[in-house]
Amino acid sequence: MSAPPLPEIFGNYALKDFAEVVPPDSISWLPQTAGWLWLAVVVLAFAAYNAWRAIKHWYRNRYRREAIARLRALADTSEPSDMVADINRILKITALVAYSRESVAKLSGDSWVNFLNQQCEQPPFNRELRELLANSVYRCQESSQPQQLMQASLLWVEMHRSVSDDGANHA
Repeated sequence: MSAPPLPEIFGNYALKDFAEVVPPDSISWLPQTAGWLWLAVVVLAFAAYNAWRAIKHWYRNRYRREAIARLRALADTSEPSDMVADINRILKITALVAYSRESVAKLSGDSWVNFLNQQCEQPPFNRELRELLANSVYRCQESSQPQQLMQASLLWVEMHRSVSDDGANHA
């Protein structure tokens, strides 16, 4: 069973002498002039520079991420009686990484908490938390405000200004 043969005149009679329009060649997306190439080089160099700065900033602040992770783990696992001393220890380690050993290692008590508050635009430790941190080294005391101390410590780790080896302040 095959289809019957088509008549000699088939389709639309008005389009009998119609010629197909041939589309032009496609336009290349590659730049045709040197100006576009220079612009591409400048944009790529700017993007590479910004990526390098972002990676450098991320790498420089790895100690902050580690301190935040340790503080959050401490909140889950530590006993309330040891929490203040442990928070103080983590803050001291973080400060030793961010600042010179000579300026941090000798600090204790009120001078230690004053140093911490001076490194932020908004001091995170209020009067009660200042006393708690200043005296925790000398006596083991249970905090009645462990969550406030933890939040203030996390805020300090995130917001303190650090000084790099070249002496410039970095956030």
